[in-house]
Amino acid sequence: VQLQASGGGLVQAGGSLRLSCAASGRTFSNYAMGWFRQAPGKEREFVAAINWSGVSRYYADSVKGRFTISRDNAKNMVYLQMNMLKPEDTAVYYCAVPNRPSLVTMENEYNYWGQGTQVTVSS
Repeated sequence: VQLQASGGGLVQAGGSLRLSCAASGRTFSNYAMGWFRQAPGKEREFVAAINWSGVSRYYADSVKGRFTISRDNAKNMVYLQMNMLKPEDTAVYYCAVPNRPSLVTMENEYNYWGQGTQVTVSS
């Protein structure tokens, strides 16, 4: 399984970014997907997850109402739309795949990880 995250960059507080993750190597539509992030000097943390069909979604409290996870199974893509960005959102963002169709939030449930994309929010 290969995951390629993209879309990161530098944005001012209050701005928006859309992260994309391209998946290959397995039947993408059979599995949930998730986004995590790791800020400098901090542990990697859960951001958002979506189940195999896209019907069920779950967000960390810190991003709820500002971020939206979505997927396009026909294109083997998962997205993270990030609005109203804050400096504390600055981190490397990772997409990941668990070995199940239902969404999960625990990092140790995820088997495959992308390389990460840097998001920097200036104040």
